[in-house]
Amino acid sequence: MTPDPKRVVLAYSGGLDTSVILRWLIERYRCDVVAFCADLGQGEELIPIRDKATRTGAVAVHIVDLREEFVRDFIFPMLRANAVYEGAYLLGTSIARPLIARAQVEVAAKEGADAVAHGATGKGNDQVRFELTYAALAPHLRVIAPWREWELNSRTSLIEFAKRHDIPVPVTVERPYSTDRNLFHISYEGGVLEDPWAEPPAKMFQLTSDPEAAPDFPLALELGFEHGDPVSVDGERLGPVALLTRLNRLGGEHGVGRVDLVENRFVGMKSRGVYETPGGTILHVARRALESITLDREVLHLRDSLVPRYAEMIYYGFWFAPERQLLQSLVDECARDVTGTVRLRLYKGNVTVTGRRSPRSLYRTDFATFEADSVYRQRDAEGFINLNALRLKIRALRDRNA
Repeated sequence: MTPDPKRVVLAYSGGLDTSVILRWLIERYRCDVVAFCADLGQGEELIPIRDKATRTGAVAVHIVDLREEFVRDFIFPMLRANAVYEGAYLLGTSIARPLIARAQVEVAAKEGADAVAHGATGKGNDQVRFELTYAALAPHLRVIAPWREWELNSRTSLIEFAKRHDIPVPVTVERPYSTDRNLFHISYEGGVLEDPWAEPPAKMFQLTSDPEAAPDFPLALELGFEHGDPVSVDGERLGPVALLTRLNRLGGEHGVGRVDLVENRFVGMKSRGVYETPGGTILHVARRALESITLDREVLHLRDSLVPRYAEMIYYGFWFAPERQLLQSLVDECARDVTGTVRLRLYKGNVTVTGRRSPRSLYRTDFATFEADSVYRQRDAEGFINLNALRLKIRALRDRNA
């Protein structure tokens, strides 16, 4: 029989689930619980964390600022791959989990803990993302997933538990959907959103204006890139966090980045999620535009054929798996020449490319022009077409004589 843990580091957000879990761990295992919270750009949400965790029973609280690392070492590499899950989801929650889990493991080492715990449910993707990271980085730690152990099997029962233990929570029966916020996005799921026919409440959105109510005039901006990463906005060089923060504000003002989709979870069910990713949406559009003039055709097509697989790796939680690391090397090699400037226009939820230029451009006006040129012999196309058509002609001749 496995002995009960003595000291547990809990990935703590201060929300309904982890607030209840903190108290439940203490009561169930009679152990010390250390609350760990990763600062990924939640803003004011972090202000009450320390006091709330302490009042709920935590013996120690760690709030670790991971914002720079999050954008530089996780978001930017993912963006270099243009990763999009199922054609719409920009993976804002997915990409945060491996970093949170890694930092949690580091806190566990500092605290001498023998276990880690998380608040992901047994139906969701996050349980896999957390635990695959634990396995890759600290396989000796015991993993506790209360949602797979306890009898509190609904949001309603959690709210009742919180009330009995005098734990304040931001979720109510009247507004039961849950949110997850970081520098890259905000996600919403559960509650009223579980009906895929129901329109999201207008007051729910926090980062973006309603596109219909966005300014009636477009905003033009220029983004500068070096080796695949964004480095400037309108000519001003900015660090990763400042740059993404700026684009979130600009995109949010113009209603950019809302997504409402039903996605396929790793565990096998479909789930409805609503997301706001204003800065990320702008960056995706801009990078595609710059890649169109800087990447070789076959390199671009090969990279794009791998994007769904790369996105799955992140969505499923395999950030620290060798296959993702190997694929990242290819992606980064592809991004070496993605340097230049993209001009964009933001208007009522849309991001439109209005120009792109690069010192590493493969676009040559002297080859592409419809005017007279001296570098391309149009008659060469005849042989090119004949050779490519040969197999089609042979097949047609066979079928005609059949």
